[in-house]
Amino acid sequence: MDKRTLLLRIKLCPGIGLKGENLAYQWLKNENIGNLDIEEVQAMTINLLREHHLNYQKFAVSFLSRDLNIMVNQAMRKKWITIFDDIYPEQLKEMYLPPVILFYAGNLNLLNEKNLLGVVGSRKCSKYAVQAMKKIFSQNVISHYVIVSGLAEGVDTLGHQITLANRGKTIAVLGTGLDCFYPRSNQGLQIELTKNNLVLSEYDSGIGPRKHHFVERNRIIAGLSQKLLVVEARLKSGSLITASLALQNNRDILAVPGNVNSSYSAGSNELIAAGCQPCLDERDVLGRIVI
Repeated sequence: MDKRTLLLRIKLCPGIGLKGENLAYQWLKNENIGNLDIEEVQAMTINLLREHHLNYQKFAVSFLSRDLNIMVNQAMRKKWITIFDDIYPEQLKEMYLPPVILFYAGNLNLLNEKNLLGVVGSRKCSKYAVQAMKKIFSQNVISHYVIVSGLAEGVDTLGHQITLANRGKTIAVLGTGLDCFYPRSNQGLQIELTKNNLVLSEYDSGIGPRKHHFVERNRIIAGLSQKLLVVEARLKSGSLITASLALQNNRDILAVPGNVNSSYSAGSNELIAAGCQPCLDERDVLGRIVI
């Protein structure tokens, strides 16, 4: 079994989690597995989990199961890349707990575009946020950046839509499998993005939305992007979590200032107060790019 297929099997196995997946990746990266059989791989992975005080019981029961064999065989027929592949973005490898497997639909070459701008914000965004995005997302911005967002309601959706309207390129990172549509209202948009743009997920088909998936999804948006724009965010929001993750990855953070009396802008205003760059128009996004 080659390392790519083995990593896929580990990813799909219940009971291992992101920390366990990355421990297995770090081990496989420097290991010659040519002489190992699948039972030995299982035993070594269990030892890794045990040594790092992670639960391993469910993994131990599932790794050689018939159900997992079926899942792996089905996944092999899908489009996916591993962290071992040349096309896997270097900036993702730098982040904490990088996704070891990414399923995809669309133009995978967008992963290695030079300039990627992450865009996050409130799911229930205000009219002000819509006006601000239409002002900031000029043709110049769209032509220089691939826009990365999460295909959620509100700011995410608008970011993808404005990009498409300006014939730009955009990447959507999902918190579900690629065959799920969340929110349902974005089904048409998600299908459209699979044609000439890119939709990514670290989850296999059939996996629906779960609360912790969106935090995990946010770390991929933060890791992919050279810059992250926070359009509108409440305090203790997913957008602020994404900004925190981006800061940990040494990314540039921009935030759209808002009404000090608006709860919608409380988070983005706090970012600015903490030292993040205010974003007023395209010049703030394009400041380091020679046009």
